[in-house]
Amino acid sequence: MPSIELERGNLILITGGHEVTGFLKAKGKKLINGEGQEILLRGVGFGSWMLPEGYMWLFPDQGDRPRRIEQMVKDLIGEEKAQQFWEIYYSRYISESDIRQIAADGYNSVRVPILARFLIEDSDGEVVLYNYSHLKIMDNIIDWCRKHRLYVILDLHGATGGQTGTNIDDSEFDKPELFTNERNQEITVALWRMLAERYKDEWIVAGYDLLNEPLPEWFSAYNDQVMPLYKKITKAIREVDDRHMIILEGVHWATDWSIFNDKFDDNLMLQFHKYWNNPDTESIQIYLDKREEWNVPIYMGEGGENNKEWYAGAFRLFEDHDISWNFWTWKKMDKNNSPCTVIKPEGWQQLIDFLEGGVKPDEAAAEHILWEYLHNISFEQCLYQKEVTDALFRRPSTRIPAIFYGYRGEGISYGTKNRMAENIGFRINDRTDIRFIEGARSTPNFQHGKGESWQADEQLCVQLTTEDWFAYEFTVGHASKAALYTVDLHAFAPNERARMAVSVDDKVIEIVEVVGKSWSTLRLNEEFQLSPGLHRIVLKSMEKIVRIDWLEVIPVIELEEK
Repeated sequence: MPSIELERGNLILITGGHEVTGFLKAKGKKLINGEGQEILLRGVGFGSWMLPEGYMWLFPDQGDRPRRIEQMVKDLIGEEKAQQFWEIYYSRYISESDIRQIAADGYNSVRVPILARFLIEDSDGEVVLYNYSHLKIMDNIIDWCRKHRLYVILDLHGATGGQTGTNIDDSEFDKPELFTNERNQEITVALWRMLAERYKDEWIVAGYDLLNEPLPEWFSAYNDQVMPLYKKITKAIREVDDRHMIILEGVHWATDWSIFNDKFDDNLMLQFHKYWNNPDTESIQIYLDKREEWNVPIYMGEGGENNKEWYAGAFRLFEDHDISWNFWTWKKMDKNNSPCTVIKPEGWQQLIDFLEGGVKPDEAAAEHILWEYLHNISFEQCLYQKEVTDALFRRPSTRIPAIFYGYRGEGISYGTKNRMAENIGFRINDRTDIRFIEGARSTPNFQHGKGESWQADEQLCVQLTTEDWFAYEFTVGHASKAALYTVDLHAFAPNERARMAVSVDDKVIEIVEVVGKSWSTLRLNEEFQLSPGLHRIVLKSMEKIVRIDWLEVIPVIELEEK
């Protein structure tokens, strides 16, 4: 039966069947919703909203964090106009239009990074005073997410004093002063208690992400303080809220889980982040092992800032290992590797030059540039890049590199007659034949932080001998209008001729002849129907050796439109 809930004084009807329903909870290694159904979080993060990050503005180090960007704006247009600028910025950078699109894209959650200074009005006295106009912005995002059915993770991205000691937490002196000043910890505990009390009845809030990326390795002397602080925060939260999940990050960019020595709450999720490295099981094995040891769900809370090929591999890795995930980041300026890109205002280089010690633009010119930026940051003015989301979900027409076959193990995701004795340092336990297409490289490079394409000498392929096979899962979105699909393959037969079977959902669609001495793109002659949901392609060598670079599922209706 549908249930009825009270939403800030209004009765609303909650229909049954939606996975985003009721308080989220850890149950063993799974997440379950309010109806007891298992769920994986698939979401995006709101980088640079409440905590502006300079690289998302294309700024140099002199404008790499909130306080430096704030100072630049004030220097350029004065304090009064700067205050106007920021209030417009906060209200426009993320709006209901963004939330509506995220839900329509098929995500089920968002991660909201919070800068403590954004919410705290005054902490000099004994009692911490809060900025209630900014808390209203928090209320709005929660209301919109409830309306559009997106779980919300509250993420303390910049704690008072700084938990990281770098630009990402708005550190004033590049030191993690959260761990060197007891008052900063008291303020942090109080902030979390206030948030928990405010949102304790909000089922749409998935959980509390206590600290983002505490303590890089050069500040590891403070590592032994992280778990005690986590316990203090959790104790304060549990005094007012016993329903929301607690989310804990490891140290050193959330990658080092050696601090996790005590499972101190029965509703916990552990979080790691993943950037710029191998998208393979070996790279996350330590997190899988801890999941088994603690019997808790795990969460890849930040990953992205790479090219779409890497996305097609990494996010399938998380799916195959039953790991909830969150893409970083939803929106930034003038880049092709986030779903939304902000159009760079004319004259933006003047601000960059000023930050680097160049000529200061006059106030009128600076105001014009900054207000054009405010115009451009709204969702309606951004360039929406559907292909990024398609890569995360592996929807047509995402190009899937052949090296990113499934991660469920031999017999499910691949089958080979001959196990390779040598490897290139990628997917080494599979012992499949992964090799470079050309060049002299001996190890792969997955560091493409600005979305750059792979260079020719970075391209990898798989080689299949007779009877070898690889499986690739992909999804068709519920909004797809394609009636029929086909497949493109980029392949090469070293012996000038090979035959390969292409199966979709356990049905052989076509036997493909691979002919010639060079790489070529082959399109299936057959077209087939696909319903919304998860599907599986298997490529199997039927005769002789074949190498595969990539495959791509193509909606025929889109081909006809082109």
